Amino acid sequence: MVVPELRPWRAAKPHVTRVANAVRPRLAGAKKAVRSRVPRTADTLRPRLARAAKAAKPQVVRLARAAGPQLARIPGPKTAKTWQYTATAATAGLALAASVVTVAGPWDSTGQRTAERDRAAAQEHTGGADHDEASGVPGGAPRPAPSAASVLAALGRASNTVRSEPTGQGLSATLAPLLKDAALGDRQAGVVVDVTSGKRLYGVGADLALTPASTTKIATAVAALSALGADHRLTTRAALEPGGKNLVLVGGGDPTLTARQDAEGWASLRTLAAETAAALKKRDIRAVTLSYDTTLYTGPVLHPIGVNENLAPVTALMADEARTDDSTRGPVLRVTDPQKDASRTFAAFLEDHGIRTTAPAPGRATARAQSLATVSSPPLSALVERMLTNSDNDIAEALARQTALATGERADFDGADRAITAQLKKLRLPLSGADFQDGSGLDRADRLTADLLTSLLAKAGDPSRPDLRPVLTGLPVAGFSGTLSSRYANGAAGLVRAKTGTLTGVNTLAGTVVDQDGRLLAFAFLASGTTDPAAAQAALDRAATALAACGCR
Repeated sequence: MVVPELRPWRAAKPHVTRVANAVRPRLAGAKKAVRSRVPRTADTLRPRLARAAKAAKPQVVRLARAAGPQLARIPGPKTAKTWQYTATAATAGLALAASVVTVAGPWDSTGQRTAERDRAAAQEHTGGADHDEASGVPGGAPRPAPSAASVLAALGRASNTVRSEPTGQGLSATLAPLLKDAALGDRQAGVVVDVTSGKRLYGVGADLALTPASTTKIATAVAALSALGADHRLTTRAALEPGGKNLVLVGGGDPTLTARQDAEGWASLRTLAAETAAALKKRDIRAVTLSYDTTLYTGPVLHPIGVNENLAPVTALMADEARTDDSTRGPVLRVTDPQKDASRTFAAFLEDHGIRTTAPAPGRATARAQSLATVSSPPLSALVERMLTNSDNDIAEALARQTALATGERADFDGADRAITAQLKKLRLPLSGADFQDGSGLDRADRLTADLLTSLLAKAGDPSRPDLRPVLTGLPVAGFSGTLSSRYANGAAGLVRAKTGTLTGVNTLAGTVVDQDGRLLAFAFLASGTTDPAAAQAALDRAATALAACGCR
């Protein structure tokens, strides 16, 4: 489903406040349990904490003042085990708030996630994609940059010590009762994989193909990144046909193209109009016939589920996801003809710059048309992160079609299905039972296994595939961002990163977690036949929280 677009500190502040409120009073009870572990890491952490504290101080003071009235209402811990775990979640949440939000903010001006600390996949210097063009990497490839694991792991652990992996017996004892919860319906599947080794540690119904809902986007992301590359951009252009009378707005399939006054780093239709008008005036042209070209995509624009407020018609040209209001998130009525609507908006912007146009009509740019101006999306890595964090269906369907184009398939639903399957097959991922009817997971006919989902996550953590790292860095953070921003307030806040999936009767969760021994694990839990979405979500969250809380040996 489409969820709120993540903003910088302004949008993140309420979530950080909620995490701080939930964990602060429990720190006192956890103090004794944590105290013995502090000396082992003090020397390592002192410089890092000093830098974070200096940058975070103004915001921390404000959060503390705002949190005061709520502290008394939060119950304290009941057992030593709970104290220890709460201390872990607390320090992780505060580390995340201080180092990610206060110091750098979760997103930069282009909408992409800023540097996350230390390591991913239990490997130094192989984490989240650095999208800075000036990174100095040969060939323009994204430089492997620090990623999530140590930010999300508790500060009370020795950061350089990673113990042995959990055992199947230990995981089974912990997870089996939780996955048998009646709230998870009549069919469940669960798999846990050690990301470092790629070894499956636990599995129940691992090969059972179930409806994945929005966890399908993990597969879409891996396929798109592997086919197109993390630095690929989607370009919208204005082209002038010979004779100087016919201007064509050519859609490049960029679902993030925006007509808003503040583009916030995304491709701007206003900028395209301004630069086009300037180019026309240089040619002494003040009036044109306007047409729009959406031939990049083929086939039906309507999703198989029909008209739906969670998804616009899938077309190569749209602005602001064809929303009929000023919203940037959530279900909303979409315009029925996004390409014409975007073209009309473009024409109005041209008029503002002194260029008159006819009413826009469908057309096609010829090979002789000269490009007057172009605007491009941020790198594909940023689109993937936004898609996963916000569970953005429009981006998902666009990336599925872009994958089809990159692999020589037709840019329609069927072609995207073949392309995604082919790309995952090239990566030697377990595709038995998999069926991709779309890229977003809105189609109930989609089928994935827990085995495939964890394999996708493990592949994204492979040190040899830094191009896939945005799949991990884009996952929502428990209690902090995206579709998990309002979950885990009393659980593994800051420790779990996961993609959610929800359809009627279907609840899924797939992502990564750092366990008590500092091991990075990938997990996938799928449930079908659920009747109470809230209860099912809570049951899945308990399972993920249990992974964060145990060494399970």
